[in-house]
Amino acid sequence: MTTIAEPTIADSTQVTAAGALLAVLSAHADLPAPDAGLRQFFEPDTEIPWGAWGVRLSLHRGLGAFEQWREALDLDPSAIDSVECGTTGWLTAHGTSHGVPIEVNGFYSLPGAFAA
Repeated sequence: MTTIAEPTIADSTQVTAAGALLAVLSAHADLPAPDAGLRQFFEPDTEIPWGAWGVRLSLHRGLGAFEQWREALDLDPSAIDSVECGTTGWLTAHGTSHGVPIEVNGFYSLPGAFAA
């Protein structure tokens, strides 16, 4: 049986993405606090290299915070994706920052979602 070795952190760009996350948060410390983390990107219809490690910022307290981050990171407003599912909608913007892919998500409740 052949075993396939899992890549190590040294083999991946995870460390670079972690440094970029710290740099992004430090550079924009005055913006609303996002849920922040690393993710590996596998979107085939983007310019992001397949499997690249990058940064994900998610904002759950209104689209105003999403827009502040989108603008601060200079992410193209014409390339924002919009999705609605059930009682929730979200906007997603992609780009690069500090040399790695970045994704910013803004979540919102759909009108009438919680009406009795």
